[in-house]
Amino acid sequence: MELVGMSEEPRIAIIGEAMLELSQDPAGNAKLAYGGDTLNTAVYMARLGAPVDYITALGVDPYSERMLSAWKKEGLDTCSVLRHPSRLPGLYAIETSPQGERSFYYWRSESAAREFFALDGYADILDKAANADWLYLSGITLSIFDEDGRRKLCQLASEIRTSGGQVAFDPNYRPAGWTSAAAARKAMEAFCRHASIVLPTIDDEHALFGMHTEAEHCARWHDLGVDTVIMKHGPDGATIHIRDAHPEHIAVPAPLAATDTTGAGDSFNAACLAGLMRGKPIHEAAADGHRLAGIVVQHRGAIIPKDAMVTSLSE
Repeated sequence: MELVGMSEEPRIAIIGEAMLELSQDPAGNAKLAYGGDTLNTAVYMARLGAPVDYITALGVDPYSERMLSAWKKEGLDTCSVLRHPSRLPGLYAIETSPQGERSFYYWRSESAAREFFALDGYADILDKAANADWLYLSGITLSIFDEDGRRKLCQLASEIRTSGGQVAFDPNYRPAGWTSAAAARKAMEAFCRHASIVLPTIDDEHALFGMHTEAEHCARWHDLGVDTVIMKHGPDGATIHIRDAHPEHIAVPAPLAATDTTGAGDSFNAACLAGLMRGKPIHEAAADGHRLAGIVVQHRGAIIPKDAMVTSLSE
């Protein structure tokens, strides 16, 4: 897995909410960065050479300007970032345990991204996105919009699938973003009737749908029309479930003690999807996902320094 540009590669449209990220460095000093599940995936995919169109809304404040400038330097196509005249980006803070597990605290109820569908220009952006080869979003993306916004996302996914494209989805269930688990299930199941690849984690599956076997969880996604489920188990690897095929477990190459697990699943998704877009066999793409996630959890914050990623991936 190398940081090399792709030539005439498929494009992916990624939709979600980007936020300011407040964390602590090893000395306990506050550090301000940016993150958000779909943004993390977008940045890592861009670093891997994938052409990425990131779709969201920001404000016109200095923080939004800095975020937009940083994304451009990362290689993201930011032409689909709308600007809200009065709202700001959301904010989240990370608290990390001695074992590297993280807890999040959010200030995001009035974020600019939540007003995406109320801003002029959103319809043109969706028309452009419908021509993408791939679409990716998450359960968190669905949670920030109302029913009408979710219907628009379902329509976009349907158009891409109908034209022969791929739609990937990570349920990424966060209870605080939903009025109830039932509401989350309804929204995710409606969207996944148009998805081809779902990348859930087993803990989220249990929290959202109850304590069922992995096979039962995957069968539910397949019944909705999903072709491939890549079930993530954190340090225990991932299992690929393709409709009418035997599951294939992909182990983590060399598990390491985590410094901060923020962004682990997002980076796994990034490398896995980038590999699939290149035409890699799915087991190789999943192994790429493990490798990148293993690098990311050795650093603090959702998006690690680019030089750390380059050095690690070139070894």
